[in-house]
Amino acid sequence: TSPLAWLRTRFYHLLIRLYFDPEFSVEEFTRGAKQAFSVVSKLLAQRKLDLLDELVSAEVLQVLKEKISLLPDNHRDALAADIDAIMYTTEGDIRIYYDDDGRKFVSILMRFWYLNGADLPEEVPGETKVFQIVFGDESTKEKRHLLTANYEFRREFTEGAKPEWTITRIEHPRLLE
Repeated sequence: TSPLAWLRTRFYHLLIRLYFDPEFSVEEFTRGAKQAFSVVSKLLAQRKLDLLDELVSAEVLQVLKEKISLLPDNHRDALAADIDAIMYTTEGDIRIYYDDDGRKFVSILMRFWYLNGADLPEEVPGETKVFQIVFGDESTKEKRHLLTANYEFRREFTEGAKPEWTITRIEHPRLLE
């Protein structure tokens, strides 16, 4: 992350704490986002989209239903991320905005890099790197792919709104397009 982007996100964290939620913690949010990413990605891979109602916005869920049905099995398997397989997480864009009715929202884009053992072809575009991890002796090799995903989390901070984060964008580049 560039120093300017780092300062910008820290400024937004301060604004969130000052104007929306004095208890907001970046570390706690990131832990929750990783958990949500792991759960949602596994449910996507298993085609259990009916279990995503409370976690994902209705608009995103409708798009996912169309896309998941068209995915080959190996690409669908590559969507799943165990929480222990998440190698790196960073914040992307943070937005604070108001709608026409005066409702207040905070939106945080999270980027995840995770290892997955799905049987993907070596030439999957957009993939960062293919690793071969050796367990035991040289004859036992397990191939892992380092994949990326972007999940955007949104929460309404209007008085009386539920204090829940909802996923409003899901991107698994080159897998879920």
